[in-house]
Amino acid sequence: MCSLILCCLIINPSCDSTQNTLINIQNKHQLDTILNQYVDEGYFPFLFARLEDKNGRVLYEHCRINRNLIPKEVIDKQTWIRIWSMSKIITITIIMDLVEDGHLHLDEPVTKYIPEFDSLQVAVNEKGVPLGQVQNKNIGCKYTLVKPDSIMTLRHLINHQAGFYYATTGIDCIDSILVSKNLLQASDSDDLINRLATVPLLLHPGSKYYYGTNTTVLGMVAERATGLSLKNLVEIRLFSRLNIKGLKYNLSKGETLLPYFTGIDSILRIARKGELDIFGPDLPFYRPDNQLYLGGEGMVATADGYADFLRIFLHNGKLNDKRFLDENTIDKIVSPHTQINSPWGYNGYNLWITGDTLRKRGWGEEGLWQGGGYEGTQFWIDSKREFVGVIMTQIHHTPNGGWDMYNDFRGALYQQFWKDER
Repeated sequence: MCSLILCCLIINPSCDSTQNTLINIQNKHQLDTILNQYVDEGYFPFLFARLEDKNGRVLYEHCRINRNLIPKEVIDKQTWIRIWSMSKIITITIIMDLVEDGHLHLDEPVTKYIPEFDSLQVAVNEKGVPLGQVQNKNIGCKYTLVKPDSIMTLRHLINHQAGFYYATTGIDCIDSILVSKNLLQASDSDDLINRLATVPLLLHPGSKYYYGTNTTVLGMVAERATGLSLKNLVEIRLFSRLNIKGLKYNLSKGETLLPYFTGIDSILRIARKGELDIFGPDLPFYRPDNQLYLGGEGMVATADGYADFLRIFLHNGKLNDKRFLDENTIDKIVSPHTQINSPWGYNGYNLWITGDTLRKRGWGEEGLWQGGGYEGTQFWIDSKREFVGVIMTQIHHTPNGGWDMYNDFRGALYQQFWKDER
């Protein structure tokens, strides 16, 4: 029998009656039950959900752990979690802070800061079509390399239009090239740049959205522009300035992370080497002496710390009465930039802004700012009701049906709101 434990539940503490909230969660037990069910039925090793209003007041918090898979570890708001692509929006806010201060301009060429990329070429098929635009992935390995027909800019990086990618394109010969470079074995940013400089692009810069290592390259641009590591940039410009804790690149001595889990073969278990294959067999390093800071994938966070970061958006660029970004910069981040014609919403600067399809399906509503990470972490920002939500877990490839949890949980939450608002 599966041994499970309820690890934490906070029911809307209210120590200050002067704090008001725009939402009222009437049935927390319904939300608890959804999270419990998905863990109990073997879809997730654990689930930790936390909702905070704009002032950091906890509106909801609940955790469920499968003790067969995680027998002893405590998981709570201070547990360090690998957040992968949830690092991206943090890097982008640093970039926009540097833009505000005049250190960077989004229409500058990337080669101004990374001249090693001057010789990058684009992989095209026999018809001259970039491989990132070819629908049929079974194209074999017949491609040629051509010079890009446009200049790659920082704007292309921030919008995932530079032509970079992960080792999961489905084009075997391209994936194998990226895997062969062992990107995550790079000792530092300069080493990583030299490895990426020998990899073909999948698109001409600016031609199309293609998700990949663009934000990590953007982070290395920030390092070259300032002479500071990305680790130091986020600590100085963001965390120290706004007194945010619970976000970082490297673990401290003695700290550990939870195992990697997968349900790739329908059974939830600890992942084997190579099953998390976004970079091939390698995974990011988090040890104290790590000097490679991946702006798109490399951070760890606590639920509490990440929720604090998200609250910057509810305060239009401020937190704890200190300004980080201008209001117009926040507007730029959440404005339409790519995938504009999707019925599901559009992309801002690496934030997905939901369309009305979510409301029609009963899973949420239009205008939520959301994102997620490779191991199942998720977040959203509700600027209308002035709260943020974070769901933490550590799994890539949930067993079939597992991803329904996100829609079920958020759908139940918003249906409570709608009922209350009638």
